[in-house]
Formats: sequence, C-alpha cells, structure tokens
Amino acid sequence: MRIIVDVDKCIGAGQCVTAAPTVFAQNEDDGMVIVLDEHPSEDKQAGVRSAIRLCPARVIVAED
Repeated sequence: MRIIVDVDKCIGAGQCVTAAPTVFAQNEDDGMVIVLDEHPSEDKQAGVRSAIRLCPARVIVAED
C-alpha cells in the first residue's frame, strides 16, 4: 500500500490522525495532514482504510 494525500485540499479535521496515529500527524502551525509512513505495514492498513473513510475532505488515497 502507498498513501497519497492532496495536502492542498486538506481541511485539517484530524480524523486521519485519530484513525491511524502512527501513519498520520498534523502540522502544528496549520493543522494540515502530514504522512509519517507513506508505505504502512500490513498491520497499519486497517487504520489507514478507516482514515480514508473518515476524511471529510476526501483527500487520502491508497494505492495497492
């Protein structure tokens, strides 16, 4: 899995961080998403899928 995020469209809601805190973080200055692990291991992928579903701006995509 490879994570792609359109940071320019991120609204900083933080749902991704809640769903997968070892994969996503938020910029302290503006709250925008930071991808900590672009290629998460299999044990983190369920959290990533939750983050994709929960993102209100729909800016997270995962390629297999």
